[in-house]
Amino acid sequence: MALIYIVEDDQNIREIQRFALQNSGYQVEEFACARDFYRQIRKRTPDCVLLDIMLPDEDGLEILEKLRADPEMRRVPVMMVTARTTELDKVKGLDKGADDYITKPFGVMELISRVKALLRRCSGMEEEACLSAGTVTLDGVRRQVCVQGQPCGLTYKEYELLKLLLQNRGIVLSRDVIMERIWDISFEGESRTLDVHIKTLRQKLGSAGTLIRTVRNVGYTID
Repeated sequence: MALIYIVEDDQNIREIQRFALQNSGYQVEEFACARDFYRQIRKRTPDCVLLDIMLPDEDGLEILEKLRADPEMRRVPVMMVTARTTELDKVKGLDKGADDYITKPFGVMELISRVKALLRRCSGMEEEACLSAGTVTLDGVRRQVCVQGQPCGLTYKEYELLKLLLQNRGIVLSRDVIMERIWDISFEGESRTLDVHIKTLRQKLGSAGTLIRTVRNVGYTID
């Protein structure tokens, strides 16, 4: 039985989430603030976290950044559940390492479906020991990317995007496939998310960024 942590200061929303998840067979623990969440997550690591952004003691995006920076917690799937609905908010949340992003008010059936898909996608995933292309190397054990032997600082999603391209080196991945594999959402209506991440990834890779090739009207590949 998967253990899910809910971090949400609105009691009514927490109760809706807890009731829906428990009825779907999940074990649930809920927290109204970051302090209580931090205290418990050190005692027991959950299988998934549903995280609000606007919390009374700490911004949810700051919590997310701390989780992604922690070697013991960075692989825990995190779904943002928030009232912030703009495309920029979604891009920011996904860029900081969220695995999915759902806005309030949400449908209970959609919430459960997304949680199931997220757990299914993240279960049993193992890092590749080493992937490379040109002067770019990716160490899956250390989760480190180097260009010409020098460390390259990437965000969580930039790293996952590069890893996906390297795992499929020489294969053109469609936009739909990339969005589904990296963000577990359909491409429709999310064009900026992928384009922004490809652009920043190329910039951070420097001269090696040219390895990522755009295939017009299809998607991307790495040579």
